[in-house]
Amino acid sequence: MAAPRVAGPGPAPLLRVTAECGRSRARAGELRLPHGPVPCPVFMPVGTRGTAKGVTAAQLAALGCRICLGNTYHLGTRPGPELVRRAGGLHAFMDWPHNLLTDSGGFQMVSLVELSEVTEEGVRFRSPYGGEEILLSPERSIEIQNALGADIVMQLDDVVSSTTTGPRVEEAMHRSVRWLDRCIAANRRPEQQNLFAIIQGGLDPALRTKCLEEMTRRDVPGFAIGGLSGGEEKDQFWRMVKLSTDRLPRDKPRYLMGVGYATDLVVCVALGCDMFDCVFPTRTARFGSALVPWGSLQLKNKQFAKDFRPIDENCGCPTCRRHSRAYLHALLRSETAALHHLTVHNIAYQLGLMASIRQSILAQRFPEFVREFLSAMYGARERVPRWVGEALAAVGIALD
Repeated sequence: MAAPRVAGPGPAPLLRVTAECGRSRARAGELRLPHGPVPCPVFMPVGTRGTAKGVTAAQLAALGCRICLGNTYHLGTRPGPELVRRAGGLHAFMDWPHNLLTDSGGFQMVSLVELSEVTEEGVRFRSPYGGEEILLSPERSIEIQNALGADIVMQLDDVVSSTTTGPRVEEAMHRSVRWLDRCIAANRRPEQQNLFAIIQGGLDPALRTKCLEEMTRRDVPGFAIGGLSGGEEKDQFWRMVKLSTDRLPRDKPRYLMGVGYATDLVVCVALGCDMFDCVFPTRTARFGSALVPWGSLQLKNKQFAKDFRPIDENCGCPTCRRHSRAYLHALLRSETAALHHLTVHNIAYQLGLMASIRQSILAQRFPEFVREFLSAMYGARERVPRWVGEALAAVGIALD
């Protein structure tokens, strides 16, 4: 008689936590992904159409980036998933040996609201390229993401602006739960492509709590906190982040979508978030702004015309090693190369900030790091925004 079959162990958890702050919710660890481990907390540059604007994939890798984003809506309309699949997937298409996360296309419901219509079936878009109508259903979103081959794929969610109120927010929350089930069923590569749920519910604690209860019943590899960072008051923002991290599983990654300001990153790590993305560092570079520990430098200003220092004397990025503020100021008047140099620096700044956060958690000195960061960024204690102090106090970090 054959021995009864014993079920083997399930897949290893996506997140391995290696250290936790003894006071706040901050934690350090790594995401164990198909294209290599990713230390976290992590900031992920946004590469809408296969590269972050202003830099090459090779430059991103040289800066230490090990995961970046692609956009399902844009890649799904041009050049199209079939062409990318024939190229060997998005990794091969963009010559990127590291990890990728593709969003679902849901955010375009907000950013292209004039061109979209939402029904239970999905989202109907009018293509901004040729005007033809496109239906992005949960199944189609996952089909495109399976063809692109990203290591992390996102459910299609019903996205409303964070400042929207009334019955539309509740409708979107319930529909996002239903669409999650359709995305789970549609994912043809669950072993290679980790599907994340996206928590919705707007700024309503009851709706967000209901969404958390429903979605955490599904066995997905990770969770994103969506529907925030869209113009709401910071006091509302941090409370919704904390409400979400309070109720999300400890052993799964928590991805706060669309957050990239340095202060927000530090505070939201304290609140328990592991992953972040935002176009901010690349977009602000295109306006001539360089990120520094004390805020930003607007290098178009004439005060930098004869300033031969690097952007930041403590930054080791290629831009700061080779070029002065004066040179960049001169280039910004006529040459797009300046925007490239600033983009390299700004991404390096974001990645360096996250590395410093990780190291402080591993060294059990995260609260001290937070106070040092805020002192450098704002100077006097009274200049630190009130919401920052309140958010940090809520997880045990006092600024005094």
